[in-house]
Amino acid sequence: MRVFHMTGLVHRDIKCDNILLHCPPGSGCVHAKISDFGFAKKVDQQHEQTYFAGTLPYMSPEQFLEKALITQKVDIYSLGITFYRLITHQYLLPYKTYEDYYLYFKSPSFDKNPLEKPSEIKDDNLWDLLLKMLEFDPNKRISAAQALQHPYFTSPEAIADISSEQQKITEKCHDFADFEIYWKSNLDILIILSIK
Repeated sequence: MRVFHMTGLVHRDIKCDNILLHCPPGSGCVHAKISDFGFAKKVDQQHEQTYFAGTLPYMSPEQFLEKALITQKVDIYSLGITFYRLITHQYLLPYKTYEDYYLYFKSPSFDKNPLEKPSEIKDDNLWDLLLKMLEFDPNKRISAAQALQHPYFTSPEAIADISSEQQKITEKCHDFADFEIYWKSNLDILIILSIK
C-alpha cells in the first residue's frame, strides 16, 4: 500500500474481497496481494470527487461528502476496516445502506463518539494503530508510511516475531530502486517495481 500510494494513486476499494492470499508451493510464505483496481485513480488535490466509488461498509467518512477531496487516506481507513473485520468478524458500524452511513457521517456529533475497543483486540498497540487508521478526520488519519512506523510493527516485541528472512525481504521492499506507472486503459493499471 505504501509503494502504491507513492505513485500518486488511490485504490478507493480496499476490502477483504480485494486482498488475495498466495502461498507458493513449498515456500512456507503467504503473500498478500491487492486486486481490483477498477476504481483506482490519480489523486487530484484540485478537484472534488465527481462520482461515488467504493464498497459499503469500507468507505471512509469523507467519501460520503458531496464535495470531498479524495486522497490515499481513504485507503488507510478502508484498510483499518479490513483489519477490524478480520479480527472481530464484524464491521465497525452496524449500517446496511448508503442512506444509513450518509446520515451517520453527516450528523454533527459523529466524530465526537470515541470508538470502543472490542473484546477481541487484546493488544494495545494494535488498538492504537487501528484508532489512527480509523480516524474520522482524514487530515488526522495516518498514512501508510506512518502506519509502518507504528510500534505495532516496530516495537522490540513485534520485531522478535519476524524471522530474519522476512526482515530481509521487507528491507528489500523498502529500498526499491524505481517504479513506473503504465495506464493500459482507463481501468487497468500496471505498476512496475524494480527491487535491488
